Amino acid sequence: MRRRKDKHHSNHERWLISYADFITLLFAFFVVMYATSKADQKKQAEAAASINSAFRSLGLFQSAIPAKEAQANAAALATSQDAPVTPMNVVMGDQMLASPEVEQDFERIKQQLAGLLSNQIARHVVALRIGREGLIISLREAGFYDSGSAAPHPASMATLGQIANALRVTPYDIRIEGHTDNVPIHTDQFDSNWELSTARATRLAHIFIVGHQFSPPRLSASGYAEYHPATSNATEEGRAQNRRVDIIVLPRITTPPAPAVHIPATRPAAITAAIPAPNTTAQAAATSLP
Repeated sequence: MRRRKDKHHSNHERWLISYADFITLLFAFFVVMYATSKADQKKQAEAAASINSAFRSLGLFQSAIPAKEAQANAAALATSQDAPVTPMNVVMGDQMLASPEVEQDFERIKQQLAGLLSNQIARHVVALRIGREGLIISLREAGFYDSGSAAPHPASMATLGQIANALRVTPYDIRIEGHTDNVPIHTDQFDSNWELSTARATRLAHIFIVGHQFSPPRLSASGYAEYHPATSNATEEGRAQNRRVDIIVLPRITTPPAPAVHIPATRPAAITAAIPAPNTTAQAAATSLP
């Protein structure tokens, strides 16, 4: 008699092996993704803190908290799942942390200057506004300078004195910026708009230091030529508005106001050196007075 073959018994649980392998691989994938995201956040926080520190040192963005605390905030943002860190998060965070007392003080200073300079404001040779950088006092060329000259009109010295006296008693740092329109200049004294804008800024800083006893560490001077226009250069009116010197009261305090001291009426060597020689190729002249 022929032996009957045993029927083959099929295993219906083999799919579990493939399923377990798939789950293991999926778990490993998400572990790697999580670790990568944490490393990227740490790098973003470090980059954000570096960019923020650079902006603060240039006076572009000022923080109401010390640098160490800003870095701590960046690190805290890096660990937050609800607020991923980018450089803009940190910069805007500093802006939002600006002291309300400082903003109120700026408004008070603005109102004081508006009263002192009402005639000049009515003639549109002085403009006041509070912007992202601080309190901005714009001096239009038409009311303060001859075309192509870095020396203020003698008649404008009284106005400059009023501004200087109002700002000297404040604790804030001051940045003076020279600006021009986009019409090229080439004279015996200035070879370009860079040189003219820088010379105007440094000359006004010299007036504040020598004539009004400003503490030099509070001041900085920059020349931007035509590259930071207030409005379009397409019209004569627009070009007239762009030819200006901006006095910016920064929401930053580095030293308390110094008492009035006698300073010899000689032009400091640092200021003289700050004005570029003809044919310079500097793209942005910026001078911090000693």
